[in-house]
Amino acid sequence: MTFRIRKRPSGAVTTVSRRGAASTVSATGAVLELSNAASTPGFNPVDLLYASLSACLALSTRIAASELGLFERFESVRVSVSGEKTASEFSRVETISVRLEIAGMLSDVEKADIAERAERICTVSNTLRESPRIDVA
Repeated sequence: MTFRIRKRPSGAVTTVSRRGAASTVSATGAVLELSNAASTPGFNPVDLLYASLSACLALSTRIAASELGLFERFESVRVSVSGEKTASEFSRVETISVRLEIAGMLSDVEKADIAERAERICTVSNTLRESPRIDVA
């Protein structure tokens, strides 16, 4: 089986002024307004970290079900992600918790196989696990 990987632009630019909300624009032109206060609804940067992991695992779960020949019985997946900041280091997430709820006519063993495969192919979970080098200029 040959897989063709299609590349798309990736990256983001966030702009914030002295007053007003911050906004992030993706390389593909999508715009996301950021929450700048705890009482304001919306995504903050840590929410986006969790959302990235959740989205990557959800999409990877669908791919994994297909690769394992289980796609016809796979119905959906719901991925919940949350985390806890460290007590000693305010600006770091210490623990990230993930819950995958896979629906479909699948056995518990098949669901576990799908979840394991999804985690292996998810770019975001692999990146978080290996702590990438970050170059700030």
